[in-house]
Formats: sequence, C-alpha cells, structure tokens
Amino acid sequence: MITSKRLTAGVGIALATLAAGLGTAIPAAADEAPAAPSPKVELVLDVSGSMRTRDIDGQSRMAAAKQAFNDVLDAVPEQVRLGIRTLGANYPGEDRKVGCKDTRQLYPVGPLDRTEAKAAVATLAPTGFTPIGPALLGAADDLEGGDGSRRIVLITDGEDTCGPLDPCEVAREIAARGTHLVVDTLGLVPNAKIRQQLTCIAEATGGTYTAVQHKEELSGRVKQLVDRAAEPTVTPVATEGAGSCSAAPELKPGLYTDRAEIAQHRWYRVNVLPGQELRASASVAADRAVDDDYGVLLRAVTVHGREIVRGSEAGAGRTDVISSGLRYPKAESEDGDDGDGKPAAETVCLQLAHSFSAPASVKRSPGLPVELTVDLVDGPDNASDVAAFGLGRGWWLLGVLVLTGLVAGLLTGWLSRWRVAVWRTN
Repeated sequence: MITSKRLTAGVGIALATLAAGLGTAIPAAADEAPAAPSPKVELVLDVSGSMRTRDIDGQSRMAAAKQAFNDVLDAVPEQVRLGIRTLGANYPGEDRKVGCKDTRQLYPVGPLDRTEAKAAVATLAPTGFTPIGPALLGAADDLEGGDGSRRIVLITDGEDTCGPLDPCEVAREIAARGTHLVVDTLGLVPNAKIRQQLTCIAEATGGTYTAVQHKEELSGRVKQLVDRAAEPTVTPVATEGAGSCSAAPELKPGLYTDRAEIAQHRWYRVNVLPGQELRASASVAADRAVDDDYGVLLRAVTVHGREIVRGSEAGAGRTDVISSGLRYPKAESEDGDDGDGKPAAETVCLQLAHSFSAPASVKRSPGLPVELTVDLVDGPDNASDVAAFGLGRGWWLLGVLVLTGLVAGLLTGWLSRWRVAVWRTN
C-alpha cells in the first residue's frame, strides 16, 4: 500500500514537472521570431564555343569566368541558397536543334558546399551554342518555391543564337508570372547588339546590365549581386517628374524610378523640416547607344528658383550608369509654426538633368532610366543655412565682389593721386 502511494506520488511529480517544462518551453518558442525566408540565386554561365577567346587580361573568357566563380563561391553569405546552371556546355556537334536545348543545372539550388561547387565548375570547357532563352526558363524553374527573394545572374559573351525564342520575350514572360524574380546580366563583350539584348532582358525583370572586361570587375560585380540578394529588397516606386517645380510630384523618403529623355530636365519636390537633412542621389543609365561624353546634374533650389546646393558628375568614354548626389541640412528655426504647433517645412525643388547625347538614329522615347533616392535624417548640430550663407543664393558672392571692387578702386585712386602729387613736386 505504501509502495503504491509512493509510486502514485512519484508519477504525479513527474507529470507535474513535465507539464511545467512544457509550459515554460511553449511560450519561449512562441516568442521566437520566425526565421526569414532564405534568398535564392542561380548563376547562369555561358559555356559556348566563343568563350575560348583570349581577350580578358590575357586569359580566355572561360578561365576568367572560372576564377570569378571561385572568388564568388568563397564569399557567398550563409543564408543564400545558390545554384549554377550552364548553357552550351555539353553538346559539341553542329545540329542546331539539339544544340539549342543544351542547358542543364550544374549545381542544385540549396545550401552551398563550396568544394563540390568549385569542382563542378572546374570541369567546364567551352563547347556549343548559346541558348540563352531556354537557360533563363530553366533557371526560373530551378528557383521555384519559397518566399525569399530570387535572382538570376547571367554571364555571357554573346547574344542568343537559338531564335526564334527571343530571350527578351522570355524575360517578359518570367516577369509576368508575378514571382518577383530579377534577372541581372553581365556582358563580356562590349558589342552594341549584345548590349541591347542583355539590357532588354534585365529591364524586363527590374534587373541591371553591366559590361565587364576584366577579371576583377567580373568577380566584384557577381559578388555584389549575390550580396544584394541576401539584403532586404526595396521595390522602387514609379514616379514622373515634371517640367517645372510648381508641377513637380512630392516625394517622401524612398526609392523612385523615372525616365528622362535626352535634353530633358525633370523636377521633384521634397518637404524638409527644420533640423532635418535632405540626402538625395540620382543615377541615369545608358540603356542604348550614346555618345562618349556624358554628365549628370542634381540641384536643390528654393521654390523661388535660388540654388541651395548641387551635385554633379561628368566623364568621357563608355559608361553604363552615372550618379551624383547632394546633402542639404536645414537649420533649426526660431520662426513660427505652420498653425498646427509644428515647425513649418521648407519645400525644396530637386532638378535632375543629364548630358547624354546620341546619334539621330537612336530612339529618344522612352527616356533613359532614372533611379532617384530620397532620404530625410536628423541634421547635424548647429547646421548653417547653406542657402543663405553659402554661394547658393548668390548674394554672398556678390557682396564679396562689390567689397573687393570698392577696395581696389580706392587703392587705385589713392595711388594715382600720389603719383600725380609726386610728379608735380619734381
């Protein structure tokens, strides 16, 4: 009887302990934030016969690509699920119908085994055709599933040789699926026709096109794109700048896209409170054949047209994107508020202009792609009004010039009278 009671008590204590443990474990698990979905990236590499060409830092295009892949595989963030797909790597024959189906997944999308992935890349040798369209479709299928961001990075030295399946139409089809899959393209040959096709593929999905001609550029750009997949994505908001500040759209902090035609100025407005600092930057992409000389100007002006501050960049030669930015700290104000107990905001007008030019045969519309970033942060302590005390509004420089002219005139007059007096004396 005593043994039975002891057994019952022991079981009761054990059950109570287990219940207490579960009671403390369940809330702890419930408090844990759900893990963020893993981003997926697939690198699509052109292994067609033209990759044998030796024009990248004295090496073949294939050798440069392999070295870049090794560098990238060493630096892939742990949370990224990465895969590799090839095109033109397996069929060495001349049958176009067969060669244009030559695409396969070299390494599956998932947790990365760096040694295994490098070994797979090392076996590649330039072989066949360039079926970019089928490779993009295959890569899109490889990245199906999951809620994380998805990105295809296409590295190729030529345009698709397997029409009529147009890679640009394939990219539009991928974008139409609504899966938020981005395709970035890297061209190893600065050819206008190749540039046009790769730019079209990238733009159709919200990606980027980059021309690379050196190993370091290739490694650096692919690393950057893989890292970008691991970062929280921000979807740009489409906007349309106006022809004047009075008609310009009001922008809040964020990322915006627009189009600016050649010789066209675009205007935007931002409200800046006292004590805030406006930070703005603009990038203009050359997505078509343009002349060598280029520049971009971003100005902040008052609603009355007086310049506050500007940022500009210019150059000559081939470029894909040119950017400039500016900062405007709005000083704390001792003036009245706007009637609601809040300090009155200043409307700052942003003017964007670029100096890209192009032959008459190049289409002007739609304009060149523009990416505009606007941010408002806490301004520095004791910030000065750069519009009033800098050269932006002009009166400071005008005052200095007037004062300098007055002093120079007085000195010149005094010296002239002194010389005349000396001459008369002698």
